[in-house]
Amino acid sequence: MGEMVTYRHDGATGEGYLAIPSGGATSPAVIVIQERWGLVPHITAVADRFAEAGFVAFAPDLYHGASTDDAEEAKRLMTALRMDDAAADIAAAAAYLADRPEVTGGIGCAGFCAGGSLALWSATISDRIVATAGFYPVLPWEKMRPEWVDYAGKAAVIHCAEADGTSAAEGVQTARQAIESAGGTCVLHDYPGTAHSFFNDDRPEVFDQWAAASAWARTLELFRSRLG
Repeated sequence: MGEMVTYRHDGATGEGYLAIPSGGATSPAVIVIQERWGLVPHITAVADRFAEAGFVAFAPDLYHGASTDDAEEAKRLMTALRMDDAAADIAAAAAYLADRPEVTGGIGCAGFCAGGSLALWSATISDRIVATAGFYPVLPWEKMRPEWVDYAGKAAVIHCAEADGTSAAEGVQTARQAIESAGGTCVLHDYPGTAHSFFNDDRPEVFDQWAAASAWARTLELFRSRLG
């Protein structure tokens, strides 16, 4: 459904995967943030699913051409990723979507694993991003320096795997408390018996069909209610 595109913002060039709903109507947009593996087929498939659900979807390539299915290489790539650079890429992606003629209404951001933390952070780095969904976020917030006060009037959902410590995990509670203190809303969902990355259907060793379907439905509900 989608295609790789190149975009420019503030003199910088980026690439990503763009999926546009069929039918020609304008619609809200969703940014999809990769796991540690990079912009792999699972992430482009998620973007396609958002497009099928009626959103313009864009997955920026935060590794700028690199991806892997090897766990050690994925760890190296994520460790090497400068979080300020990732934030700039996400903000540029929001600006790119806002300028596209197919986009109307608000912009949401959904991410997975490390991308889940980046998705939650995204509402603090772009005024255009008004709703976020973090799937099993893992990175400690001190690496990102989010200005949580910018969540005023915005909304987040966090999908928590049992293997990560559920919604009781310190990082999840830090985000919830900060978002709510800023005047935003944050809803936590626990998925009993789940492993980390339970949404990734390309990894049968961790995929949980019931949890993935529930998390997807809740994410769509958030974006449909908040993005217009």
